[in-house]
Amino acid sequence: MNDVTAVKPKIAIIDYQAGNIRSVEKALTKSGAEAVVSSIPEVIESCDGVVFPGQGACDSSMLNLRSHFLDQLILQLIANEKPFLGVCLGLQLLLQHSEEGDEECLGLIPGTVRRFPKGNKIPHMGWNEVNIISDHPVLSGVPNNSHFYFVHSYFAQPTDKDMIAATTIYGIEFCSAVAYENVVAVQFHPEKSGTTGLKIYENFVQFTKMSMDDLP
Repeated sequence: MNDVTAVKPKIAIIDYQAGNIRSVEKALTKSGAEAVVSSIPEVIESCDGVVFPGQGACDSSMLNLRSHFLDQLILQLIANEKPFLGVCLGLQLLLQHSEEGDEECLGLIPGTVRRFPKGNKIPHMGWNEVNIISDHPVLSGVPNNSHFYFVHSYFAQPTDKDMIAATTIYGIEFCSAVAYENVVAVQFHPEKSGTTGLKIYENFVQFTKMSMDDLP
């Protein structure tokens, strides 16, 4: 067992030209990690944990991922049990398909990314309550029905309801987080959600430290 109590975990932020990188970097640094922004697979793979952020369109984002060979890397990292946090588009791209475009997504989570029904003001932008229904360590200590900041027009609809870690109501009840094993992904932006959002990054840093401690 390694003594990592005094070690800052290196956490990669996958840079695939999809926005909100700097605010995530600041949140990770404030939470006690060494943040490494990169689009180079070898650099990302060498880190202790990974954050997959993003804003924008699924099609262009998937093309950017593939052009840097990051799509297969993400699947490999998750299969190798690397601590993984998806944010906003970083949740949606984990599913199989999006109604937004024609490109297939990563396909890690069975399900579809759907557009909010007609009648809802699009995008869903601003603060909204998140009902946490998972005891995953990355969500630990976050008060239920806390408010987080959202900006999105589409939402993830996983086929396996057991993967849903949190829900939010915006005209309909939708999945606002998934969690299983080494993976957590959220639709909202923790880095834009004050101290409550920062708690998620702090938890992820601690979760990454725990995984380092489990290494032989």
